[in-house]
Amino acid sequence: MSDLRMMHDVPVMVWPAEGAPIATEQDALDVIGNAGYQGARWVAVPAGRFASDFFVLRTRLAGAIIQKFAQYGLGLAVVGDISAHVESGTALRDFVRECNRGTQTWFLTDLAELEERLK
Repeated sequence: MSDLRMMHDVPVMVWPAEGAPIATEQDALDVIGNAGYQGARWVAVPAGRFASDFFVLRTRLAGAIIQKFAQYGLGLAVVGDISAHVESGTALRDFVRECNRGTQTWFLTDLAELEERLK
């Protein structure tokens, strides 16, 4: 069950760690629909909830999912340790760095880091 939290006056839906993986655009739309219904402006999703293809940029899954969040005006925080994925190549490392420079998608280690960024 998702949990809506306020972080510095920003409603953030925290997606649970357990459950089916987010493996398709439709899965992402289900998360987005839930977040919109709850009034969230950001969604924090544990990194482990994403299918492994999300972290392989050539599959284009990450781009498609992130685009859906942007289209619906929701920020996406991928929360957790993704070092094993990042170490596998430079493309993902560069992608993560660029996302973290922006204001729509962040790859963060924990919810405390998300709360700090939302200040």
